[in-house]
Amino acid sequence: MTTSTIPGYDLGAPGVARSPLSLDDLDLLKKSVLFTEEDVKALRMSLDVLRDQTEAVLDVWYGFIGSNAHLVQPFIDKKSGKPDANYLQAVRKRFEQWILDTAAANYDQKWLDYQYEIGLRHCRAKKNKTDNANASDVVPLRYILAVAYPVTATLKPFLAKKGHSEQDVERMHQAWIKSVLMQVILWSQPYVKEGEF
Repeated sequence: MTTSTIPGYDLGAPGVARSPLSLDDLDLLKKSVLFTEEDVKALRMSLDVLRDQTEAVLDVWYGFIGSNAHLVQPFIDKKSGKPDANYLQAVRKRFEQWILDTAAANYDQKWLDYQYEIGLRHCRAKKNKTDNANASDVVPLRYILAVAYPVTATLKPFLAKKGHSEQDVERMHQAWIKSVLMQVILWSQPYVKEGEF
């Protein structure tokens, strides 16, 4: 699957909202989570490890989300009262690309802008618009932040499946934890009152 065939996948597209943060702000965030060039190298190593495992990773993540009604709620169609299968599938395709993007990220302006766009798509500003869904108007921020743990914790066994040393697996895992933490922090920006982020 190429990114151009993923509906709603807009990394680097002209219509993506510009992040209010600068690359200098991003550098300070990196410093705050101890994210270094060694983490970038570890993420690149994880790209080769995860490239053919994304569907299996998503099965675990969707299994977790699907077994928790409060996490499925943002995908419930307002009319039918049932999960919107088309919406869930569209998000899953972008989520699959997000795994690859996280491992290959350049941490440039396009990446920073897309983190802001992702945040907007989870809050009232743009929720449902990308997929013309009729679900709840917001993904509660508390759950976006909370899900960072199961996403990163359940990833470690997948990182260990290609014969890397325990040390390399741990390096990849720590890099993922830091990157996901930075991303959920950036996604939270649209939720925060102006001047308080």
